[in-house]
Amino acid sequence: MNDLFRKRPVTIKARQLDGNPVNDYDIYLWIEGCVGSFNPLSKEIPDSGVSVDPSDGSFMIATPKGVMHAYRGDWIIRDMAGEFYPCRDDIFRQTYEPVEDGAA
Repeated sequence: MNDLFRKRPVTIKARQLDGNPVNDYDIYLWIEGCVGSFNPLSKEIPDSGVSVDPSDGSFMIATPKGVMHAYRGDWIIRDMAGEFYPCRDDIFRQTYEPVEDGAA
């Protein structure tokens, strides 16, 4: 029996938070347009959505596994299921490579 496996190649959409307000706001609108937003001060957090943490300005991304924070330099990934989540830059660069336009 074979016990070696390779991860299947998948194509994702991703954008990097760079601290530029115009870029970061555009990313916020991208997420919000797909999954909505939520009040970060609410006691009930949805399974999906985006908000901004009032304490430090980081993005708060609600996922079925809980709220994840995204900071400057992090990548925001939209996976094959349409869910959003943050990924640190170093992990992103070890895991993903650019795809030519039209190859997806």
